[in-house]
Amino acid sequence: MRDVTYAMNVSLDGYIVGPDGSFEWTVPDDEVFRFWIDEIRDVGVHLLGRRLYETMLYWETADQDPSLDDSQREWISLWNPLPKVVFSTTLSEVQGHARLVSGGLAEEIERLRAEPGDGDIAIGGATLAAEAAALGLIDEYRVMLYPVLVGGGTPYFPRHERRVDLELVETRTFNSKVVYLRYRVDRQAVR
Repeated sequence: MRDVTYAMNVSLDGYIVGPDGSFEWTVPDDEVFRFWIDEIRDVGVHLLGRRLYETMLYWETADQDPSLDDSQREWISLWNPLPKVVFSTTLSEVQGHARLVSGGLAEEIERLRAEPGDGDIAIGGATLAAEAAALGLIDEYRVMLYPVLVGGGTPYFPRHERRVDLELVETRTFNSKVVYLRYRVDRQAVR
């Protein structure tokens, strides 16, 4: 069965977006960007909320920019053909290899888990991930922890989530002092 993974860039105080809505502090250096390129190779389908989808739309036409470097072109070659499922009640259409869903996150994940196919089911966007977490559907949390305090904004972890025991399965520190933490949900833990 395919795993559901939730990976985002996070400030040290736990936010994916600051109080002003900005996330410029998450611009990856070459080493971190290479890591994300390698990570996306293991994704079979990506579930996105509306805001993250709209942010990632940049990549749908970025290949027209002659100033892109080889790493950015490699990202585009992996990201653009990747199947995406966009959850939104306000969008009426989506672009590229995306399809629009207006509800039923649990049903969609169960359907995707049952399908034959390789690669994880990645989930992105705090609101969508919070819903998946509340339903106990996330198998791994992957945090790219940036050495910055932003003081508020959109949290990586929902504040109302129940206790979830985690097992640390991977860490990595980058030259930029960004730290990657990968935790697997421990479904066997005694509560």
